[in-house]
Amino acid sequence: MEKIYLDNASTTFPKPEAVPRAVYTYMTAQGCNINRGCYDGAYDVEETVFETRQMLAELFHGGDCKNVVFTKNVTESLNVILKGFLKPGDHVLVSSMEHNAMMRPLRQLEKLGVEFDRIPCGETGELKMEELEKLRRPNTKAVAMMHASNVCGTVLPIAEVGQFCHAHGLKFIVDCAQTAGVLPIDMERMRIDALAFTGHKGLLGPQGIGGFILKEEMIPLIDPLLSGGTGSISHTEEIPDFMPDRFEPGTMNLPGIVGLHAGLEWLAQRGIDTVRDHELALTARFLEGLAPLEAAGKLRIIGKRTCQGRTGVVSIQTLTKELSQAAYELDADHGIMTRVGLHCAPSAHMTLGTYPTGTIRFSFGWSNTPEDVEKALKALEEILG
Repeated sequence: MEKIYLDNASTTFPKPEAVPRAVYTYMTAQGCNINRGCYDGAYDVEETVFETRQMLAELFHGGDCKNVVFTKNVTESLNVILKGFLKPGDHVLVSSMEHNAMMRPLRQLEKLGVEFDRIPCGETGELKMEELEKLRRPNTKAVAMMHASNVCGTVLPIAEVGQFCHAHGLKFIVDCAQTAGVLPIDMERMRIDALAFTGHKGLLGPQGIGGFILKEEMIPLIDPLLSGGTGSISHTEEIPDFMPDRFEPGTMNLPGIVGLHAGLEWLAQRGIDTVRDHELALTARFLEGLAPLEAAGKLRIIGKRTCQGRTGVVSIQTLTKELSQAAYELDADHGIMTRVGLHCAPSAHMTLGTYPTGTIRFSFGWSNTPEDVEKALKALEEILG
């Protein structure tokens, strides 16, 4: 049975052929560390790492590429930023749509005296901008939020929130796990002070590589969460105060960075607008096909019914069959791979009215086709009766 992968919000698959090829070449023909070896092979790999920083700085309009820091993923990036920046007595605002990558670090910090409030969102996940001013306090230090929901695909008004932060002297921390490589992101124009990204979703790299980018004035305000050897200023046991070494101790995930470099090159050649238009065209057709099933009382579409202000992520609740059973049958009987449950975002599901049951999530990627959409719709019709 042919398998159809519709779980791209979790990780994009398949990757462009250049990505695994680059990782394989590094592992079999290079394989050395950087910042340690004093030989041509190490310098060649270091050049690739430097180029990857440059590509990310250019993609996100993040300024000096030395301020691009590599981590394992968005989760690690947010932990470094939040735990290094927020102190007891500080207050931070988050959206009510946040992933646990944001909320669990904040819950930890709450036990140490950091406070937070959730900015309410509507039933389709849209941020209520008018609530920002009402929730701001004298001790509010930052707004931290995702760019787009991993549950329903709704895009939050990052540029508007950034302007609010700038006007009120707040720092703006953005999680772009679902939008990096999908939507245009301009840190300068959007007034973003810290941008956390992952490499294995829209940027088409392998799992295990991510990072963050800091504005220059944000760097000294964040205490490093991790420390260790960097291959630089090895005569001292103190943490380097310069970038990116300040936040990059230990051996880097060089296979991941090399793969990310190849994914970024592929995206630059294809164009993120082209990829996004393709994914949204598939999403539009899928939503159109779901509408009769919703009208017949067989399922409920969660979030927006159109492609305005959304990504290629669509969640549903099945009404004639239990969610996990429907997801199982989609895969076992029709080869349709989705994700079912709460998607690590209980706050979002409470906002959307889908807690504690969760949803079945379909997420479209660059390699999906209109035929994949039709097969998914046909499978849902058969399963739901």
